[in-house]
Amino acid sequence: MEIRDATEADWAQIHPFYKRIADEGRTYTLPPGETSDEARSYWIERVPGRTVVAIIDGVVVGSAKMGPNRPGRGSHIATASFMVDPDRQGEGIGLALGQHVVEWAREAGYHAIQFNAVVETNEGAVRLWQRLGFRIIGTVPEAFDDAELGLVGLHVMYLPLRERAG
Repeated sequence: MEIRDATEADWAQIHPFYKRIADEGRTYTLPPGETSDEARSYWIERVPGRTVVAIIDGVVVGSAKMGPNRPGRGSHIATASFMVDPDRQGEGIGLALGQHVVEWAREAGYHAIQFNAVVETNEGAVRLWQRLGFRIIGTVPEAFDDAELGLVGLHVMYLPLRERAG
């Protein structure tokens, strides 16, 4: 598997699984039915952010976007979002992307990584992030309207990357 910066040409392979995941309404707060341009403007990050793709045998099978969680005085904390083609889940793509993001954030000098909205019923993602050392620091009850289950919580997950000063 190769993980590299996304190019404009990669969008044609990212968008089909992005659309499928968004329209399923189970793991992302994205509006269903976004146009390709609307979705691209959300997913493809601008500097200081970054978007990467995971490629197997020349095919984009996953993507991650990362950058500062907040601007200004919150910019020392990173955040990220991940999508893996549903037809390729269980192949270690999410783990590889997660490891890539953690290493990127460390090298970029971020103090920690915070995920703002991990759907509590997305058990695979919660387990994956916990495997990488993230912990749930809070859950906002009924903050996500799951297309099948209705209102469920959103976890805030956190991974410190450096020792706390003083």
